[in-house]
Amino acid sequence: MPGNRQPRVRSGNEPRRASAMEPEGRGAWAHSRAALDRLEKLLCCSRCNIFGLRPVDYADGENMKSLLLLPEENESSSTRHCSVTNTGQRRDGPLVLIGSGLSSEQQKMLSELAVILKAKKCAEFDSTVTHVILPGDTVQSTLKCMLGILNGCWILKFEWVKACLQRKTCEQEEKYEIPEGPQRSRLNKEQLLPKLFDGCYFYFGGTFKHHPKDNLVKLVTAAGGQVLSRKPKPDSDVTQTINTVAYHAKADSDQRFCTQYIIYEDLSSHRPERVRQGKVWMAPSSWFINCVMSFELLPLDS
Repeated sequence: MPGNRQPRVRSGNEPRRASAMEPEGRGAWAHSRAALDRLEKLLCCSRCNIFGLRPVDYADGENMKSLLLLPEENESSSTRHCSVTNTGQRRDGPLVLIGSGLSSEQQKMLSELAVILKAKKCAEFDSTVTHVILPGDTVQSTLKCMLGILNGCWILKFEWVKACLQRKTCEQEEKYEIPEGPQRSRLNKEQLLPKLFDGCYFYFGGTFKHHPKDNLVKLVTAAGGQVLSRKPKPDSDVTQTINTVAYHAKADSDQRFCTQYIIYEDLSSHRPERVRQGKVWMAPSSWFINCVMSFELLPLDS
């Protein structure tokens, strides 16, 4: 051998070197075993969904929570484990905050909170936003708020910001969440269900002033729908044989057969010829906006 160097032989009493992939402490693959243990505990909990959440985690009032938390004879330790771990799971990932319709003073307080929580504060909405803060307790028709709803973000009252600043920590959001549409959308996202306009196509005819056409197109895209560049023809065999289905249409409504909408601005003096034939329906822009804010495919007047 070069330099007459003798080959090194490992003694039987010398521990084998750990592989670079094996974590130190508690033997090889300790991290993997710990992860499998956590997974086993979650799988053992028959009351938890795939996110480790139980029915009590979705309850609105304290009375409902207290009823769901009543102990049962067959309650196992793994069931109780879910209530401990789910809070941490829901805090995973960075907080990204954005305000909609806030005053300058409220924006300043939101910036202070971002520093305390080590969160990012955005001026414009993007796909990373997790929390949209509103000045009051009602949903708004601003682009930021509607994009937040369609993306399943937390849509919260400004009281949440005040509570977090007072306690210097991130408070539970459920108490401050705007109900109905925002909550429906968030739960829809958590359950990995299709987006609001999944299976729907939209054609925007005429001019739009109240909500610019560019904003309406952004909403369609965020809601999983598609924008048509040409006006659909109700009497076309190609149009009527499209086999897509609107997922969020009510099962007992004839609207479940409609997948293509011609949208016009109802605030305009121009009223196009009414269309309601098979898969092609005409609808006002106010209906479109209301669908977004309530996160429902609302019925159309016949």
